Amino acid sequence: MQVLDAESFFTVSGVSRETMERLEAYEALLLKWQKSINLVSTATLTHLWQRHMWDSAQLAGLAPQEARNWLDLGSGAGFPGIVVAAMLRERAGFQMHLVESDQRKSVFLREAARIMELPVTVHAVRIEAYEPEIPPDVISARALASLSQILEWTSSFWGKQTVGLFLKGQTASEELTQARKGWIFKEETIASQSDGSGKVLKLWGLSHANPECKS
Repeated sequence: MQVLDAESFFTVSGVSRETMERLEAYEALLLKWQKSINLVSTATLTHLWQRHMWDSAQLAGLAPQEARNWLDLGSGAGFPGIVVAAMLRERAGFQMHLVESDQRKSVFLREAARIMELPVTVHAVRIEAYEPEIPPDVISARALASLSQILEWTSSFWGKQTVGLFLKGQTASEELTQARKGWIFKEETIASQSDGSGKVLKLWGLSHANPECKS
């Protein structure tokens, strides 16, 4: 079954009614704020549940079961971070950290987390200025930058158990090839459930290919 709207999302995702109500409240808030600030492309609003909600939700099932500390970069309107936080809200000790430098979007993210009662902390700083207190269990990003750039920004964040989940489009293969020039990692390329041409790049075991050149 293809996800096209809230009803099909509810059926396919298997989330609880309570979680669904939170996501619907998020939808309403996003549509309200979209009138004054550009949170997502207006052209995608008619496909919100497929293009944004379901695209984000798939990451929750790809993360390790023991993941508790999640870091989402360039969170924008909250995809995937807010959606994942809603889906994993009941996991004991779960905490979502959203890094978003745009001040207006950061205010929106805080309001979304508040009305949805989510375990979310918003960091209104650039990625380069962010310093996690502990290595995250998961690092995610969507429509942010090339894989090489993301790894350059976050290499100091990764611990031995950290997993990266990065939503990518048709350039996924090329981005992997380019990233391997500077980084060593294990990866799995997973077909996106929301976009026939999209991929989820799952990375772990990150290290610098040329540690002596590392600044």
